[in-house]
Amino acid sequence: MAYRRSYSLSLPIGLLSLFLTTNFIHLAAIPSATATAAAAATTTNVRLSVIRKPSKSLPAFREAPAFRNGEECTKDLVHVAMTLDANYLRGTVAAVLSILQHSFCPENIFFHFLWSHYDKEIYANIKTTFPYLRFKVYRFETNRVSGKISKSIRQALDQPLNYARIYLADILPMNVNRVIYLDSDIIVVDDIEKLWRVDLEGKVLAAPEYCQANFKRYFTDDFWTDPELQSTFKGRKPCYFNTGVMVVDVQKWREGGYSYKVEEWMAIQKQKRIYHLGSLPPFLLVLAGHIKGIDHRWNQHGLGGDNIEGKCRSLHPGPISLLHWSGKGKPWLRLDSRKPCPVDHLWAPYDLYISKKPILDG
Repeated sequence: MAYRRSYSLSLPIGLLSLFLTTNFIHLAAIPSATATAAAAATTTNVRLSVIRKPSKSLPAFREAPAFRNGEECTKDLVHVAMTLDANYLRGTVAAVLSILQHSFCPENIFFHFLWSHYDKEIYANIKTTFPYLRFKVYRFETNRVSGKISKSIRQALDQPLNYARIYLADILPMNVNRVIYLDSDIIVVDDIEKLWRVDLEGKVLAAPEYCQANFKRYFTDDFWTDPELQSTFKGRKPCYFNTGVMVVDVQKWREGGYSYKVEEWMAIQKQKRIYHLGSLPPFLLVLAGHIKGIDHRWNQHGLGGDNIEGKCRSLHPGPISLLHWSGKGKPWLRLDSRKPCPVDHLWAPYDLYISKKPILDG
């Protein structure tokens, strides 16, 4: 039987901490029933076989159940953009499952996936894991940034696909006026439509702001000692925001030429090293102090630890709607190594990965 489940699961930190101490955590149990009912047609701009062939390199996943709209749902779409990459596919699958499972109107969610090259096995993974998913796949031309990327403190941040978020307005169809961009190392434990409907108040972008963070540490001394460069923040109060969770007014982004504005700072970085972290700092240079700040519950970030060692971190105080393993440590890698952090057990219930290794007791 095909069915839907919806939750409004923004849990207070005390309850989450209680779950963590039990070492047996299920924020939401994954339904085990197999979906059989027909669903709305899946949209894609590539013609590929959906018959999965054995892959030695890509993970295999269990089929997710179908999640259905309630009678109160309209037909208004919620657009979500994510990247597709073999190294992060397991995280993407978990993220998609969490979004569908906690959405009140899961059939209204339309996924826009960006990949750097044609890969029929990745497509087949998505199609067979989520047979009823509404999605479209787009090719991100990596040569757009290959000559613009400067080496950062972590190799994963230097991958061209990490910069695809800059070009969403150029890649997505013209009829998409708003999109939620999400990294692959997140899970959503609330109805994503709440995030979709935030009032941008005329701003081009909305995200949780962290004004208590040491903003200066995101840029080098060469930046702060150059009067012309540091003057970019004159007249505004810049705050840190994480680009792994953003609501973007795509139309305003196009009209304002923001892709080009970000590229300008990337060009300066190539001439004079003014920051250390991949695609984040140029976003801050262009938009910090000019975005719509939203509730912190929508990005409980930093759960992957720092960018060098990825040490364990605890949850921040307050209610949670989205958990984000930004940083070096990814939950699937730490779980597989049998050295998980406590917060990684919050991610585990959404993992559809079929392990090839025998399960050992103890």
